[in-house]
Amino acid sequence: MKEKREWIHTIANASFYAAILIEVMIVIVDKSNYTNPIEGRLFQLTFVLCFVKVCLTRYTFREYGTIFLFGIIGAVSYFVTGRNELLRLIILIAACKDVDMRKCLKVIFWLTLAGCLGIILLSVSGIYGNISLTADFGRGGVETRYALGMGHPNALHCMVWALTALGLHLYGNELKWYHYLEFFVVNIGVFCLSFSRTSLLTGIFTIVLSFLVSGKRSEAIKKAGAWIGGLAAAGSIVVSIVFAANAYRVYNYAWHLYGEEPDKITRLFVKLDRVLSGRIRILTETDSWEGAIGSWSLFSRPDADRYFDLGWVRLFYWYGVIPAGICIMILFVLILYCYRKKQYSAIALIAAFSVYTVIEAHGVSDYLARNYMIFLVGQYWCQMLSKESEHENSNG
Repeated sequence: MKEKREWIHTIANASFYAAILIEVMIVIVDKSNYTNPIEGRLFQLTFVLCFVKVCLTRYTFREYGTIFLFGIIGAVSYFVTGRNELLRLIILIAACKDVDMRKCLKVIFWLTLAGCLGIILLSVSGIYGNISLTADFGRGGVETRYALGMGHPNALHCMVWALTALGLHLYGNELKWYHYLEFFVVNIGVFCLSFSRTSLLTGIFTIVLSFLVSGKRSEAIKKAGAWIGGLAAAGSIVVSIVFAANAYRVYNYAWHLYGEEPDKITRLFVKLDRVLSGRIRILTETDSWEGAIGSWSLFSRPDADRYFDLGWVRLFYWYGVIPAGICIMILFVLILYCYRKKQYSAIALIAAFSVYTVIEAHGVSDYLARNYMIFLVGQYWCQMLSKESEHENSNG
């Protein structure tokens, strides 16, 4: 019987890691100039592999109930919108039970890093991929920015930022102060190539926050960093909703629909839109203002498939208010749990992704392996449900 359980455990883990490796490879291919013709089939394969892991894993009654409940929500979303990401997400998180998640994230980190370096080498050697792009990037003129094979300069700096955030989460406690300075210099250096202001600023925020919550800093400093991270995560969502609710102001200003000089609030949103390279105004560039708050619904709809950069807004628009609200609720339950357990680096990673998601939708996409917050939920969801955890929290 023991040998049988070991075989089951081996098959389950092999199935899970096969799914993760495929998901990461899909992300790497997507970041290159190559168009993957079998991407949809690969997503189906990773879903099946994770489902095999779930079938071979033992759960408590409470855990089974949670999987069933969220499975219903994912199924409703699928039948209403035709999007299967929530179902894939739920099965992936469920499959994370009994997995060494730090080991899994290290696999994701090193494989993603190797893949990105491979794309860069192919580009600079002239084998495949554009080194640079010369175009009007929405900043008032034609400019040359470097992509190094990543398809777009923003994608280059985005991957540097994402790997920085994950690397600091995994190895932050082992680093000295000058290592953080090196991360800062790399971030500046990549900005000189990509000119991606979003990734530069969020990169600085990520490095500073990780420095505060990692290493041998005092408990007071770490808690302060965790509070900053939690407030930044909450603020990022509020700001995104405000953008979606006030997109009409930018539209009215652009089309001179004000009978008189626009008010101070409108002028503020117009300035923000310019800083964000038109990311707010783009919500009003379709007849039905796809993405603006008036286009949101409880479970979205099949034709709500427009792409734009505001990540949190895309979450509400693509999946609906109910699924987005549940995702956000889970995120803040996770932040509170990590705060109680003193897992401050996890809060820093969540905060980094939350702030970045205001302006870019890197973490809100078909590609689950791009969003490392998913794996944090997978790491802790069983612990958050356990009675032992509830008992510990109630006592302290």
